Amino acid sequence: MNWNNFEFYNPEFLWLLIVVPLLAIWYFFVRKKDAAVLTMPSIKGFKAETSILSKLKPVLYLLRLLALAAVIIALARPRNVSVSKKTKTNRGIDIVMAIDVSASMLAKDLKPNRLEALKKVAIDFVDRRPNDRIGIVVYAGESFTQTPITSDKEIIKRTISELKWGQLEGGTAIGMGLGSGVNRLKESEAKSKVIILLTDGVNNSGNIDPRTATELAKELEIKVYTIGIGTNGMADFPWTRDPRTGKINFRKQQVEIDEALLKDIAKETDGKYFRATDNSSLKEIYDEIDTLEKTKIEEFKYYNYQEKFRVFVFLALGFLILEFLLRNTLFKSFI
Repeated sequence: MNWNNFEFYNPEFLWLLIVVPLLAIWYFFVRKKDAAVLTMPSIKGFKAETSILSKLKPVLYLLRLLALAAVIIALARPRNVSVSKKTKTNRGIDIVMAIDVSASMLAKDLKPNRLEALKKVAIDFVDRRPNDRIGIVVYAGESFTQTPITSDKEIIKRTISELKWGQLEGGTAIGMGLGSGVNRLKESEAKSKVIILLTDGVNNSGNIDPRTATELAKELEIKVYTIGIGTNGMADFPWTRDPRTGKINFRKQQVEIDEALLKDIAKETDGKYFRATDNSSLKEIYDEIDTLEKTKIEEFKYYNYQEKFRVFVFLALGFLILEFLLRNTLFKSFI
């Protein structure tokens, strides 16, 4: 018997088991009155023999007590319960992460820089979305799809870990980044479609106006969460590259993020705008998005019950039959 899956359907009946030891105590005090007594002035003329059957007579009462205990346990309905589970995902989410990979993402106001801080947080976000499909779009002065929407999380995480600047021409084409994300999701049949658009600058290049891309997203019922990444004030930005060593030189520069545009994009698509000024706030933003966009999962449990009360009913019946047979055979002459 698997005790982990064992239960009593009516456990309140088990309180009646208290009666069993009380009856045993009662019998202990009245057992001598249960036998017939013959008073004689003397037994000198009789040969005394001790019979073992007379000493075993309490077994009859014990059998009755065992029968009573078995009946009480049967009333409590002992049974084994086996549970099987079936999970059904009834609301899938397709997510595109549109990531700015312009040179300014190397700024050091987040540690070790904006891009590396983002990669760590984004990978953690992907790990927490086991039931969703995710795609990656990168953009700078232009944009392209780094990874199409897929349910293979290892591919997505590897893509994110390998992101680097310098693959695209300079600039920040927010409209093109958003447009590429919309293009990835336009054929999606998911119940919910989401773009997480991250940038650290202002739209200064590309041939797609951000507001045009926003209208397309709205028309296709794509929700856009926008994130402006960068501290308030000055930050160390990449400035030049040393031609001899290849090392990037940095200088202090004012952080400029088109927050008005990002807020409008989020508002028009029923999304939300966030500002990440450091590593901890960036993580909190992705935590909040993870909470806001949850895949609904239904879990069905199937219970199978194996009733065990019949065993105790038969035990009780067996004890009573045995007691009856012994009383009317071996112990007949003592009763």
